[in-house]
Amino acid sequence: MSPRRASEPIYSTAIAAGRVLFGGLRLRRSVIGADNIPATGGAVLAMTHFGYLEFALVEWVTWLATRRRVRFMAKQSVFEKPVVGWLMRGMRHIAVDMKAGAAAYAAAVQALRDGEIIGVFPEAGVSASFTVRELKTGAVRLAAEAGVPVIPVAVWGGQRLMTKRHKIHFGERFGVPVSFAFGTPLRPEAAADVRAATDELRERMQQLVDRLQRDYPVDGTGQWWQPRHLGGTAPTPAEAAAADAARDAARTAARDAEREASAD
Repeated sequence: MSPRRASEPIYSTAIAAGRVLFGGLRLRRSVIGADNIPATGGAVLAMTHFGYLEFALVEWVTWLATRRRVRFMAKQSVFEKPVVGWLMRGMRHIAVDMKAGAAAYAAAVQALRDGEIIGVFPEAGVSASFTVRELKTGAVRLAAEAGVPVIPVAVWGGQRLMTKRHKIHFGERFGVPVSFAFGTPLRPEAAADVRAATDELRERMQQLVDRLQRDYPVDGTGQWWQPRHLGGTAPTPAEAAAADAARDAARTAARDAEREASAD
């Protein structure tokens, strides 16, 4: 029996809204490995990032399985939006200042030690190739410092609801199968080789993705949401990386031009 948890009206309302949304869309949910989510105590959920709704999907499934809430780490800019920021703070998510992340890191470590589940996207951005990219080391470092497990999590099918570089019509979102896999927890020691442990985490995440793709009930041959190596038309990892680099360069150039214009 799960321990009784303090009431959080804002989070409870958000979960209820998510259940209504996903139920209304008639998503076909399948989950393996949910017993790897601890009933109590801190843990890091290291999630794949193929679309924009994984955070809500993983929270939905985690809540159904354990009645536990996930605290997500998100960019500071999200918290600065009038309504969304109020909701994020009310759900006790953690704001990350990309130029000074030490405070967010310390807050996440403390939350883990306090018994919270922290959700992170170690790829640091949506993977348009629908393969797991090289991971940042933050998930492993958080788990090692807080003395908690890090659990690899894969979501497949969520990109068919909302993702980057693809316009999805509303009707295409109905009845989509969305598969989840929670892998065996890793327990990095404080003195562990962080890069090696992170590479192991990435390998486990990709293995989970491979399994979900293999068992997915819809043939993805020729589909935009299927990776190229499985017969889909998604960009290859190299093509996706090149597009991301070009986008980042364009944004940097635009910011530089804006600063120069304001200085004149």
